[in-house]
Amino acid sequence: MKKTVLLTALVLMACSVFSQNLADLFEQNKQSVVTIYVSESVSTGTGDPRTFVASEGLGSGVLINDNIILTASHVVANADAIMVQFYDGESVLAKTTRISRIADVALITLSKPPANPHLATIGNSDEVRIGDRVFVIGAPMGLPYSLSRGVISGKHAEHEFSNDGRSMEFFQTDASINTGNSGGPMFNYKGEVIGIVSSILTRSGGFEGIGFAATSNVARELLSDRGSRYFGVEAMILSYEMAQILNVPQESGWLVQHVVRDSPAGKLGIKGGFRKVLMNEEEIMLGGDIILQLDHIVISGEESVYQIWEYLNSTHSTATYTIKILRAGEIKEVRWVSSEFQPSRQ
Repeated sequence: MKKTVLLTALVLMACSVFSQNLADLFEQNKQSVVTIYVSESVSTGTGDPRTFVASEGLGSGVLINDNIILTASHVVANADAIMVQFYDGESVLAKTTRISRIADVALITLSKPPANPHLATIGNSDEVRIGDRVFVIGAPMGLPYSLSRGVISGKHAEHEFSNDGRSMEFFQTDASINTGNSGGPMFNYKGEVIGIVSSILTRSGGFEGIGFAATSNVARELLSDRGSRYFGVEAMILSYEMAQILNVPQESGWLVQHVVRDSPAGKLGIKGGFRKVLMNEEEIMLGGDIILQLDHIVISGEESVYQIWEYLNSTHSTATYTIKILRAGEIKEVRWVSSEFQPSRQ
């Protein structure tokens, strides 16, 4: 009887310490987490290039520098406007500066540093093991600074998800993840960011116990000089058959679907699609530019797009590129002077 009582007491004490540790970790890290509000203009797809509808979205992120937020690419990739809200209620405008759609991570730069910055520490995701405890802070369903916890259920390397040769690694977790959590940090029990929440695997539309987060080391690569430069287009690779149908004068091309208004592509005048059609059982937008070539690299399929990303990442942070496009049956060239984004002070 005494042994049973003692065992019960020890279990209760362990649970109390565990809960207290998690509560302390939440208090220590919550102010580094932000809520991200985005808006974008989306073509109605009716065939009129002048008609757009406004779309709004919500996600999370984490402050890693005085004016830099780490988040998920799908939260901000097509955003015309980004507003970041901090724990104390302060709101600051931001713009996307680096992005990897494949790895689903992005950096956004604030127009000014927050008044009271609380920076997160990025951990080494290579040290994470299956079974390690983690917690997530974000804004699921628009409820900011919500906490969920779980364990690392799996580690998935790039060869299992991607064939592009770029770094890509995801953690699988059973920590509850829902709409609004995307882009938020996954912490280890040292209070270090070891992942950026990406997505959930679901059949019902809600969380079913399988969530994914891009690893912090993928994000660390994005912070380096090899991080992908932000251009501001959503596009699709044309198959040989589709290229023939659209009278593309080569085997393939990059059909632009959407252009972010204030992005480098938007400022160059690159045009997105405006007529919604169903092609090969896939809904796409026609009428936009088709990118044919960047400098010496001709787009001939998916592999050439990966070559372009590698080429961009290997050149100096300030460089000039020539982009060849097909627009309304005519081939045109535009020159892109790439540089790191320096937002104006508000």
